[in-house]
Amino acid sequence: MTSPSLFRQRNFTLLFGADTISQFGTQISTLALPLVAVITLQASELDTGLLFAAQTAAFLLVGLPAGVWVDRMRRRRILVNADLVRGVLLASVPIAWWLDVLTLPQLYAVALGMGLATVFFDIAYQSYLPSLIAKDRLMDGNAKLEIVRSTAGVAGPGLGGGLIQLITAPLAVLVDAVSFLCSALLLWRIDVTENVPDPTARRGLLKEIGEGLRYVAGHRILRMIAASTAVANLANGMLAAVEMVFLVRMVGLTPGVIGLLVTVGSLGALVGATSVGAVSRRIGSARIIWLSPLLTSPFMLLVPLTAPGWRMGLYSVAMFMQTVGVVLYNVGQVSFRQSITPENMLGRMNATMRFVVWGVLPLGGLAGGTLGEIFGARTTLWISASLALVAVVPLLLSPLRMMRDLPTADEVSV
Repeated sequence: MTSPSLFRQRNFTLLFGADTISQFGTQISTLALPLVAVITLQASELDTGLLFAAQTAAFLLVGLPAGVWVDRMRRRRILVNADLVRGVLLASVPIAWWLDVLTLPQLYAVALGMGLATVFFDIAYQSYLPSLIAKDRLMDGNAKLEIVRSTAGVAGPGLGGGLIQLITAPLAVLVDAVSFLCSALLLWRIDVTENVPDPTARRGLLKEIGEGLRYVAGHRILRMIAASTAVANLANGMLAAVEMVFLVRMVGLTPGVIGLLVTVGSLGALVGATSVGAVSRRIGSARIIWLSPLLTSPFMLLVPLTAPGWRMGLYSVAMFMQTVGVVLYNVGQVSFRQSITPENMLGRMNATMRFVVWGVLPLGGLAGGTLGEIFGARTTLWISASLALVAVVPLLLSPLRMMRDLPTADEVSV
């Protein structure tokens, strides 16, 4: 018997709607913020590296304690408040631009504040989904949400590039600010009952952080997933630090063309999201986690080969294949993490994973910006692409390589 569609469940539909709005807005500001720095404020490679580091530093600063707090609090409230904070912060950019007082330090402050709110949102978000749908529907739910992110990745950069070309980058950021406010309104309407632990049962911040760390480190599959994702994100941080400088100044592209190339590349995410269920059933839910990056990460070697003329299409080919692999990998490993982790540990598990795999992003940003200043953007992209190839090694050394499908919580715990 076919299970009813998740879209017939009101709370999931509200979450889906909120995610759709904010994801489209986020794609615009992801392109707009670095272009504000590069075009409006004439930022260097090191400046853009610092901007990316500021966006992601929060995972290192508060990633672990955030997981404890998420497990102690109502997750819907965290999601709503995080969206409101992000909307207000982004709105400050066009206001400062209108007043002719916008500076790089303000962009860094906005990026850091956005990162702090995003830490709490992302941990609460992944911990909240199992409260809305049954565990046997998690793969379906994550795939649907991934389709949203993928569709936004396809349409958002093109829309963002067009908006930036039409109304300038600072004003395009305002669109994302409005999207976060709309997302907060939809999330506020979710009415699921959450199980919040008794405050008297709290065992202290450091002790509960330690429980999350031990849970991930002691799990033979989770720790390999964490290691692999961390190496991949270190490479991505290096790429993000110099990517816009490379495309604008070395390849000579306009914001509109950059948005178009990113849009074409992002089609891979949509392909991955719509095919993940069928691919998982055909090759196995364990194999999809290591096989997808093994086959797609070599295409990142095309990025530093990008040049004016027909070779600018190499950037889109590389991003298309990378996003196919990333989506297949993420849906598989996130669904596995959610299905095997006890509800009262979800926040700390997700926080520990985020601390490890996202905490390297500011390090990658700083490394990429520094290498870009010394050796140039193209050489930095070669280093980043080479590092991406290494990321699959922990997965190949893990028990995943000997499995077709992932084990359940009862079958493996260490």
